[in-house]
Amino acid sequence: MAERVIKLPDVGEGIAEAELVEWHVKVGDIVREDDLLAAVMTDKATVEIPSPVEGEVVWVGADIGDTVAIGSALVRLKVAGEGAADAGEAEGNEAPEPVAVEKPAAAPKKEAQASALVKPAEIKPAAPPLPRAVSSPTLSVAPRRQAGEKPLASPAVRLKAREAGIDLRQVVGSGQGGRITHEDLDSFALRGPEAERAPGLARRTAVTDVKIVGLRRKIAEKMALSKARIPHITIVEEVDVSALEDLRAVLNKKPTPERPKLTLLPFVMRALVKALAEQPNLNALFDDEAGIVHQHAGIHIGIATQTPTGLIVPVVKHAEARDLWDCARELGRLAERGREGIATRDELTGSTITVTSLGALGGIATTPVINHPEVAIVGVNKMMIRPMWNGTSFVPRKMMNLSSSFDHRVIDGWDAAVFVQRLKELLENPATLFVDA
Repeated sequence: MAERVIKLPDVGEGIAEAELVEWHVKVGDIVREDDLLAAVMTDKATVEIPSPVEGEVVWVGADIGDTVAIGSALVRLKVAGEGAADAGEAEGNEAPEPVAVEKPAAAPKKEAQASALVKPAEIKPAAPPLPRAVSSPTLSVAPRRQAGEKPLASPAVRLKAREAGIDLRQVVGSGQGGRITHEDLDSFALRGPEAERAPGLARRTAVTDVKIVGLRRKIAEKMALSKARIPHITIVEEVDVSALEDLRAVLNKKPTPERPKLTLLPFVMRALVKALAEQPNLNALFDDEAGIVHQHAGIHIGIATQTPTGLIVPVVKHAEARDLWDCARELGRLAERGREGIATRDELTGSTITVTSLGALGGIATTPVINHPEVAIVGVNKMMIRPMWNGTSFVPRKMMNLSSSFDHRVIDGWDAAVFVQRLKELLENPATLFVDA
């Protein structure tokens, strides 16, 4: 028997490291050729690592969430035959360590910092010490006194309650005639008034630690980068989509594979294409380190999409060259691949502006976070039927808010407002979406 070292292979051009997001094996498992060993993530693409040989797992080189360098040892297998290990790979007893990103030391807890500033001699109890909170069986509770009835308690109990800041009228006594004892006072101090009102309910004290790994960590890093570096300006505008919804209902009467049913998003995409043609400075990426805004002729619209593993942003490339149904077909294809976890790196990168929509969950308004290094994002909120004044009476109209954020370093508030008003005009007059001029 010999050992074979399985290294993390090259998982993409220009990729130097990947995050381990899942183990499919553990030490002691027997694997066959092509069995999956682990899953790693680069950017937002997940790659499965198969075993090239059959053998027994004797060592795994990383924990979930570790960042491993390309070419680092990932797994050791005990395989049949002699000389199975590559030269130099199985020498010595020390298992090679994967290259991982160093994490900064945790900051000291606020409680520890605060306690360091207070000397024990300065702490004076305001009342005789009450017992610390411990789990205890539920006590039987005596009948409550009548409203306005003075609570029965000894002078010592009253003094103790006054010094502890406890209103005896809230304490239920267990002594004779409902008299409040020292034990009743201690119990109240531990459990509080809500426990007295509902003695059958227990407090929950468990804390569950969930490690942020994989796609969720990528999202966290991206959001932190965007909020830290981009000064956002957000504009919310209401849009009357009654005419658009009437048109959409007509177009959806006889769907075909070439002309699938249309949601609201393809119309928003067409409105974006026309508005961006008039304001190309919004179809751009801002390299804030070089101080250069890269304005793109092609309009590549990222569509924020929720999947079982988290948020991804598949990209509809060259939306300016697509009609409504072409946009709808590409949206459906990308959304399906994203939900199945098989979207490619090319399908998840390259956007020049992003649209985010929560559909029926969209609320009245949102404050979308810009997808760095883009300079704008358009948020679609839920549609609601509302009474609107037409000059003579109130009439029911289908209203929807657009919540759009802009990078205030390169987009002035005036330009942002002009853009939003142009989107509103196009969506409220949907026939203009089909006019090239």
